[in-house]
Amino acid sequence: MLQRIQTVYLLIAAVLSGGLIFVFHLWITDTDVLVYAKDNVSYFAMFLGSAALSLISLFGYKNRKSQFVMNRLNIILNFILLGLFVYQLLITPGESHISEKGVGIFIPIFSIVFLVLANKAIKKDEDLVKSVDRLR
Repeated sequence: MLQRIQTVYLLIAAVLSGGLIFVFHLWITDTDVLVYAKDNVSYFAMFLGSAALSLISLFGYKNRKSQFVMNRLNIILNFILLGLFVYQLLITPGESHISEKGVGIFIPIFSIVFLVLANKAIKKDEDLVKSVDRLR
């Protein structure tokens, strides 16, 4: 399990989605209050769901096809989360209470990158196994 590079990628994606949401804020309000993902239940649930999918995929290393599908679902979840952030940030300034964007908004982007890298490595392993099976 640890000798495969996708394990490292999935672990990084899980740490990004599950751990860094407590460190980096999403935005700052007009009253200078830092807003974290834990302050909004839907964002918090999506981040923890993404971390859980990464960990489930990480420990399902014996079934590469289901690992690949779970990573795809995780990528879709991160795109939805990113879309919600973009929508929240593009609301006109008079309607929104956001004065400054935070670093936490970029967490889904980095998570997507590591999930795509993990899927490429899983696909490479699957192709290798298929090529060895053809030789038998």
